[in-house]
Amino acid sequence: MSPRRPLRLALALALVAPGLTACFEEPSPHEAVRDFLVGWQSGDYEMAARRSDADPATVVKALGDVGLHLDAASIRFALGTISLDGDNAKANFSAEVNLGENNPLWTYDSMLPLRLVDGRWKVHFSPEVIHPDLHEGQRLAVKINPEGRQPIIDRNGDTLQEDDTQFVAQVVPKELTDPAKVCEELSKITGFAQDRLLSRILSAPPTDAVPLATFGPNKYRELAAKLRAIPGLTIQEEHPPVAPKSPAQIVGRVNAVTPESEQQLGGPQRAGDTVGRDGLQKAYQDQLTGSTETRVVILDTKSWEQVKELKSWPGRENIPVKTTLDTAMQHAADLAVAGTQPAALVAVQASTGEIRAIATKGLHQQKDALAGKFPPGTAFSIVTTDALLKADLDTQEKVPCTADRTVGGARFQQVGVTAAAPTFEADFAHGCVTALASMARKVESDDLLLSAQQFGIGADWTLPLPGHSGHVPAPATDATRAKVIAGTSVQVSPLAMALVAGAVQSGTWRPPVLVTSPALPDTNTEIVTPTVAPKPINLDPGRVSTLRTLMRAGVTSGSAKAAAVAGSEVYGVASHVGYVEKKQRKQLSWFVGWQGDIAVAVMVETSVPGAAPAVAGSFFGALAP
Repeated sequence: MSPRRPLRLALALALVAPGLTACFEEPSPHEAVRDFLVGWQSGDYEMAARRSDADPATVVKALGDVGLHLDAASIRFALGTISLDGDNAKANFSAEVNLGENNPLWTYDSMLPLRLVDGRWKVHFSPEVIHPDLHEGQRLAVKINPEGRQPIIDRNGDTLQEDDTQFVAQVVPKELTDPAKVCEELSKITGFAQDRLLSRILSAPPTDAVPLATFGPNKYRELAAKLRAIPGLTIQEEHPPVAPKSPAQIVGRVNAVTPESEQQLGGPQRAGDTVGRDGLQKAYQDQLTGSTETRVVILDTKSWEQVKELKSWPGRENIPVKTTLDTAMQHAADLAVAGTQPAALVAVQASTGEIRAIATKGLHQQKDALAGKFPPGTAFSIVTTDALLKADLDTQEKVPCTADRTVGGARFQQVGVTAAAPTFEADFAHGCVTALASMARKVESDDLLLSAQQFGIGADWTLPLPGHSGHVPAPATDATRAKVIAGTSVQVSPLAMALVAGAVQSGTWRPPVLVTSPALPDTNTEIVTPTVAPKPINLDPGRVSTLRTLMRAGVTSGSAKAAAVAGSEVYGVASHVGYVEKKQRKQLSWFVGWQGDIAVAVMVETSVPGAAPAVAGSFFGALAP
């Protein structure tokens, strides 16, 4: 493969030629200047050489090397003034070099010296024609200094990654006898474009190690024998801190740049760099990686030492991503859900809305805990009771908890009914679905929807990852209102319900916060987030006070008893709800409540009603002093 890249350079020809094809004739130097610059710009180096006074082969090689040594995507010229002095002339011009890899354009001014040779104007060629600071025995080069990937950190500044293992295939250009052959073989193995690999080698300082491809342990084991067979290619084992700690699906995984991701990203990523595959690593790819520092330098071709730096670009700064996660609390949450049933636990700080822990077992931390759409059952009575209280509900009112009840044609069944006639408070505490559904005729549909809105159900979140704040169908009839009160027609995520608990604890619903710096990703993520976060919503103090009393009863005498922790006040409600997903019947145990300033929602896929409160009790117990 020839190292020349005339096709890429020829793209700019049409824009320059018209400005240089005026009615200039010999002995004017204009035609010589035009032919030389157009030939150089378009990659027709023979055309340029014919207008010089040097050996044509020397000129062709020198001009071709410019594009190779700079790994230039294009070179364009603009003609300045031309001055005559007898048989000599000077033509000023400016060069604009596109270095590619998302770097800025490099522009500089130079000059073509000309003289009459046998009645024709010729460019008096020397390295100074290419750049005024370039001399014999020197060449241009591009030095690349990529910044290491910044970490994702928790609220205390502790990293949420640990060391990973990667294998970097690299070369030292001066040690290669056939760079094109190396790139051809590596391209066959990896799929990286052969010309891009060769450009990186030819543009780098010959004594610098040039990374060409990076592999994870599994891929490296698969390709190791083929890679070792390529002469001049060496493998460097590295241990970047990119393996995610818990919550791993939220933090996200990192991959080495592949041919596909390199093409999609379009720079500044090079072999050896990393790209976020999912989670926060993907959402904040640009902030975590920044951009590569690039320098154009002149090298001595004997010692390969740098003679002069011509231009540098520091690249965009990369910064850590600071989350609201708490490593110690995350550990407690991970232990709490480490049973045999699929489970999710989300913990938020009630006073701020900041997410402290997201733990799952058999479920996905982002798709289920943040963005899941599950029926909450009677745990949703926290929200609907707010609407009932607005309608002057007396919580000591006798409301029978029957085994079976039909409301507006919708049937509800309750397991484990007691003989006594309970109050609404007792029904709430035990999550009696038949008693709660019977309240449908005592509340207006608009009030149900308003309470849901005030508890953030259906709100727009500004999370950097996809989430679901909940959905309440329009309750237009007694039956639909009963289903909303019973939480069977409602869809929420565990995060949405943790925020509901936090709203009762603090008296204010607050939107969730996962990342405090930077505020939002710069790149396109899986979702389009609003630019302004929803404002906190202050709840009615009187109704909040009553809800706290009801939720305390849920733990002290209701179905959420398993969440109780000795020596600490825990508030909450539990529910058990069945639903159908993809033609499969499933059952969920819920706990929604708080201890101190930490509000949680726990969801366990199980037929055991008290499973979620037990998980919450384990979590709260680990947090107790």
